[in-house]
Amino acid sequence: MAKKLVAVFLMLVVVVAALHIREAEAEDGDHKEYKECFGNCLKECEDGDAHGQTYCEMSCDTECAIKESAERLKNIKI
Repeated sequence: MAKKLVAVFLMLVVVVAALHIREAEAEDGDHKEYKECFGNCLKECEDGDAHGQTYCEMSCDTECAIKESAERLKNIKI
């Protein structure tokens, strides 16, 4: 009986933790362009692609990170 109670408690902890996971948000203006790029890309990908949310998130993250890095490299003054 105790093992079942522990198993139910652990499942409850996992479910509660899963419900509290939030989408990452930029806290300041440093990543505003990335956030906009990611939001637009994700919407377009999910609307037009049949690959699913995980594929779209990974694809958009890569695409927007490349754009953000390229922009930072352009702004470096040597």
